[in-house]
Amino acid sequence: MEHRNKLDVLIIGGGMITNDLILPSIYHLQRLGTVGKIRVCALNSAPLKALKESREIQEAFPGQDFEAFPPLSEPGDRMFPNLAMELLARTPPRQVVVVAVPDQFHYEMVNACLRHDQHVLCVKPLVLKYEQSAELEKLALERGLFVGVEYHKRFDRRSLVARRQYALGHFGEFIMGEAKLIEPYYYRHSNFQNWFTTAMTDPFVYVGCHYVDLVYFITGLKPVSVSVSGVKGKFPNGKEAYMWSNGRVRYENNALLSVTDGLGYPDAGAGSNDQGLIMYCEGKDCSGMIQHDDQDRGVRHCYVDPIGVAGSRYNYVSPDFYRLTPWEGRGFKPMGYGYDSVAASVETMARIENETAGMAEAAALAKRRETIREIDKAGIIATPANSFINELVVEAARMSILTDGEWVNIVYGANPHAEKRNR
Repeated sequence: MEHRNKLDVLIIGGGMITNDLILPSIYHLQRLGTVGKIRVCALNSAPLKALKESREIQEAFPGQDFEAFPPLSEPGDRMFPNLAMELLARTPPRQVVVVAVPDQFHYEMVNACLRHDQHVLCVKPLVLKYEQSAELEKLALERGLFVGVEYHKRFDRRSLVARRQYALGHFGEFIMGEAKLIEPYYYRHSNFQNWFTTAMTDPFVYVGCHYVDLVYFITGLKPVSVSVSGVKGKFPNGKEAYMWSNGRVRYENNALLSVTDGLGYPDAGAGSNDQGLIMYCEGKDCSGMIQHDDQDRGVRHCYVDPIGVAGSRYNYVSPDFYRLTPWEGRGFKPMGYGYDSVAASVETMARIENETAGMAEAAALAKRRETIREIDKAGIIATPANSFINELVVEAARMSILTDGEWVNIVYGANPHAEKRNR
């Protein structure tokens, strides 16, 4: 894709996902000509310093850099809570903002981005309440701005194959399934301690939403009720959190999906996490099945020295989500469906701007809205319009886990909402 104009990128949030996926993906898009200047903003300079000094990123993207806000000259313990808003206020319209902050701040930040006329890519879940999602969808369309939600499992080739085969009727109808996503134990020693608390979120909302979205992506079936129970623990700093969760999702065709999540995969384990999905389907006097082992995809390494955060020698090495690999250019390039997901949203924003460059404002706005509606309808990139069921499930899940697993119904129609089930 040839780009007449490069879009500048502002990444808000300098934490784990920015280091592991977002910044490398944006760097690669920069050298491909899609992205112009890159800025990264955080609450303080400490995570930005870590990003700048990352040996892996330096080796992969020689000569590339970002502008840090606050600058690295500021003390690492000095906080700048208003800096992101200040940067938005002086950003030219219709550039790219990546929102990579804790879940409970998504609504405020995405809302501010749209009101400052910026395209947005937000890490999942978009927001924690359906009404907020509907409001952001309306605001974005009014202004002709694209909002992408980083549900990257949609870009896994296995998911895309399953979506097409399901639509063709080759599996039958989904009726029973199990999903799990257990993140590493060391997350408990990260910045999660400061925001991943019982009052704010839980493992089902944080990572279970990936598989809730994926089942909807594959089947098109809407969830109609949710029950989630949690197991509490304490972070090293003493704050209480749901360290584990188990949820059940009932679908409009009466199917059930069980979802187990947590922050507790052993650091000494061979995989960096434990995740997968199995879906059983019913056909005419027969059954079908979709099974995705997302932890071990047939690649296993044993190293002479321990590597990685946990320092393990024997590893399941999935090449499918995200890896830095040799390529025909300098350094290394990101590959995998994590990168593909980020690239799809940013390249869509660039396409929207380039296709409307030089047009009268009214015509440009109409064209932007038309393109956004087409993307919503295609349903590949997650947007507020085609992934809204996630906000309804998240809202229901939070109501349920805070009442120790009581069933919460999801009501559709003119006023979609979650409500406790009448006994």
